[in-house]
Amino acid sequence: MDKKFTSWTAMAQSDIETAELIASTLQSGFNFELFNTGDSLWIVAVWPDKTRTAFRIAFALNGHFENVVVTDRKGLLQIRANTRLGKYNSEVSFPEKKGHLVRYTTTFEADFSFCIPFWPRDIVPLTKTGSFENTSAKIHTSQIGTRSGLIYFSLTRPKTGSVFYFQNLSALSDYCEATQTSIGETVGGEWPEIGFQLPVSQENPLPAGKKVVLTDAFVLLSETVPVSEPEITQSFIENLANVYIHLPKPDTEYHDWLSLSQKAMDDLQHNKGCWTQADGIPYLNAYLCDYKTPPEIMVQLSVLLPLKEFSDWKKIKPELYNELKCTLPEFYDDRIKSIVRWLPALSEELDNSEEQKKEMVMDSWYLHHPLMNLARLALAGDKISKKLLLKSVDFAVKVARHFKYEWPVFYKMDTLEVIRKETEPGRGGERDVAGSYVHLMLLVWKLTDNPLYFREAEKAARKLEGLGFDIFYQANNTAFAATALLELFKLTGKQNYLESSFACLAGLFKNVRLAECNYGNTKHYPNFFTVFPLNEAPYSAAYEEVEVYAALYDYVLSSEGITMPSGLLLLLSEFIKYSLSRMPYYYPPMLPRDILSDEVRTGELQHSLWIPLEDLNDGWEKAGQVGQEVYGAGLPFAVVSRQYYRLEEEDLLFFVDYPVKGFRKISNSLHFHTLGSSLMPCHVYIIGHREHKVSTHTDTIASKSIAPGLMQYAITGNSKVKISW
Repeated sequence: MDKKFTSWTAMAQSDIETAELIASTLQSGFNFELFNTGDSLWIVAVWPDKTRTAFRIAFALNGHFENVVVTDRKGLLQIRANTRLGKYNSEVSFPEKKGHLVRYTTTFEADFSFCIPFWPRDIVPLTKTGSFENTSAKIHTSQIGTRSGLIYFSLTRPKTGSVFYFQNLSALSDYCEATQTSIGETVGGEWPEIGFQLPVSQENPLPAGKKVVLTDAFVLLSETVPVSEPEITQSFIENLANVYIHLPKPDTEYHDWLSLSQKAMDDLQHNKGCWTQADGIPYLNAYLCDYKTPPEIMVQLSVLLPLKEFSDWKKIKPELYNELKCTLPEFYDDRIKSIVRWLPALSEELDNSEEQKKEMVMDSWYLHHPLMNLARLALAGDKISKKLLLKSVDFAVKVARHFKYEWPVFYKMDTLEVIRKETEPGRGGERDVAGSYVHLMLLVWKLTDNPLYFREAEKAARKLEGLGFDIFYQANNTAFAATALLELFKLTGKQNYLESSFACLAGLFKNVRLAECNYGNTKHYPNFFTVFPLNEAPYSAAYEEVEVYAALYDYVLSSEGITMPSGLLLLLSEFIKYSLSRMPYYYPPMLPRDILSDEVRTGELQHSLWIPLEDLNDGWEKAGQVGQEVYGAGLPFAVVSRQYYRLEEEDLLFFVDYPVKGFRKISNSLHFHTLGSSLMPCHVYIIGHREHKVSTHTDTIASKSIAPGLMQYAITGNSKVKISW
């Protein structure tokens, strides 16, 4: 099949070959050559085997670069150039002294206002014969929607190496704001025309006299061509972490999660829109004021479990805890000997408007999720949860064996008839459900000590081998799968389980947005390191985000002593830090009223209510179009129980925005160890008015007053910390 490409790509090779070499530099065995071909400025990477790959650092639109001035400052190339349209400034830098990381950044200032209707992609292979038919590459993964602007590919003909390309989409915010465009789907393409393509608009012109960034790309070159799925996913993690270290990142913000918890508790308990009654028993609605849909067991448990964690932390059981716990037995259906999704007493109210809104139709992940939460409550000593779990788990085993540990999307619980087999044609079913099943089976094995459940966990785990990025279906379930597979590796020592665990995490990090989109409505809330709930989801969602956060926090604690990709702990800890800064903005009171949707798909939206929005969207799309999700109301409870630490006898309360371990009180001091990477900053916040001193194993840390009674201490990951008083 002939390769498809535009005239810009078709002419690139001949243009470069006939252009004058205007600068070159040698970096770690790679030669980098700068060319001006008239309508483009190119940096060409010459690999050790003499293969060449060209990266377009600037495009002159319908003009030609003139008055090009290049300054070489010990390997840092600075380029100034003009066209009839405006002025360009570019930089090509090499952030690592001994690495193969290249960064090129270009800013542009228009002399007059005009629209940009087209932009070519910026990566082109150069061949010895000039024919693209003599080249081939395998694209391992690339950007979907508004996720990180990356593409990872290997040059397979000739077999040269791999390229991890990352576009810093944060830098494009001014351009997107001016042209009302989006960063979505900007990095990708088909070989041989791949890379970044500036979003274009024929309606909104670029203003005159305003400097905007047109590209800020990081290119990481490797002479290794990964072949197996474990090699691909683990090298993806390492490459992403390598770029992340050098990526410009926004500051984080401390939020009073204790106050947020109280507001959420009050609104959850007292706002009638959160509740539905059946036979005198109150149940949580899935969405605020959605009285048409019967209660769901997942909703009750998704609030109950973090509420239990919060109650244990606070050492007080709120009335809400017992109210929710009493609803659980009502979801047991004696006909199939299992809990079911919809409250059986109201199942006749299902309107059949969606595939899953039919009696006995089960979304595969939806059976395991409430059972996992019942198991966690049972392990914490709850007898109601234990009884309900053990009455239902045999049905889950029956379903797993029937589908041979490869679950469809929807099936009927009473007949096991498949309603929908695949997420998309050829993509298989909900593949990460095998991982959530592993998690469930290990929890039940711990509870019962029955080896049957351990064997079931191993059978399901083997189905995940070799799937790589394709394990990912739903973010929270993939995160649970990663944790379960890590535990299975620790119990058995079988490396394949650890490799599948890393593949789960690679799938998660492929589905995050490492960009701060400061344009449109999105500029009103932090959004760096957002995780998306599904592969194709256009928005982020509170419930999946908080469950991913909680699962990855627990993953970091469980990973002690495990040999992992060196960048993995860095990414995990940074995700946790930025989640804590971002997640409060799911609450409507944190957002300007005019960016909230006037029309809501499910229930109602109340701006003053501390119940999280389902959806935060991109650009000019309004927030909360789906509704306010009551099942995400456990968000602050999960955070408080993980991030706040207190010594009641010393009246000491503090918050750390990284995962920590090893708490020890010695006389008038508290000692602990932050996890993650020493290359990344994190913070200790001390709440109260007592005098404290914070130090690490190397320094005494200066304090910064954030608010009355709140002091901030900037430290790093992987630090031994001492708080003394």
